Amino acid sequence: MTGSSQPEAHRTVRHGERTIYDDEWIRLTLVDIEPPDGRRFEHHVVHMKPVAIAVLVNENDEVLMLRRHRFAVDAWGYELLGGLVEPGESPAATAAREAREESGWQPHGEPEHLIDFQPIPGMVNERIDIFLWRSFEKIGEPTDVEEAGEMRWVPLADVPRLIADREILGAGTLVALLQLLALSRGVEFRPSSA
Repeated sequence: MTGSSQPEAHRTVRHGERTIYDDEWIRLTLVDIEPPDGRRFEHHVVHMKPVAIAVLVNENDEVLMLRRHRFAVDAWGYELLGGLVEPGESPAATAAREAREESGWQPHGEPEHLIDFQPIPGMVNERIDIFLWRSFEKIGEPTDVEEAGEMRWVPLADVPRLIADREILGAGTLVALLQLLALSRGVEFRPSSA
C-alpha cells in the first residue's frame, strides 16, 4: 500500500523456534510467537528450498508449458518449467537449467526477472523467482524423466480460459502467467521508491 507505515504494534514477535522434522526437501519447525493481540503460542512453519521458474515465450506469443499429472493433488494440468535452486546456483541459472532439463529448450542471454514471491507467507517459507526469456533454441530432448509430461506451446490468449478451467497447476505457474498477461496488456508493476 503506497505511503503506509509499518507500526511495531502490528508486528508478530518471534521468541524462538525448534525443528521437529528436517530432511533434504523440507524442514518443519514450531515457532514460539506472540501476535499483536498478546497471546503466545507455537505455530508450525514449513521451510522449503527456493524455487526458480522459466517462462519461455516465442514470437507467436505462445508460452512453453508441460501438461502433467501431480499425484499430491491427483490432478492434471499445465505447469511452467522450473525447480529447486541448488546450493551455489543463482535462481536465474536454475531456471535456465530446469528449462533445458525438462524440455530440451536452452534459454539464451540474460532473462527478465518477472517477479518473486512467497506463496503462503503465514505458514510456508519458500521464495519463488520467475524469469522470462524470449531467446532460446531446441537442443535436444528432455533429460529429466521424473518431470515427464507433454510439452505444449500454449497461446498466451488461451491462458485466462485455462486459469478459469483450473487447468493451471501451482502458485508459481499461476503468478507467472498473471504477471505475463499484465505486462502484455501494458500494466507494469514496479517496486515503490519510498
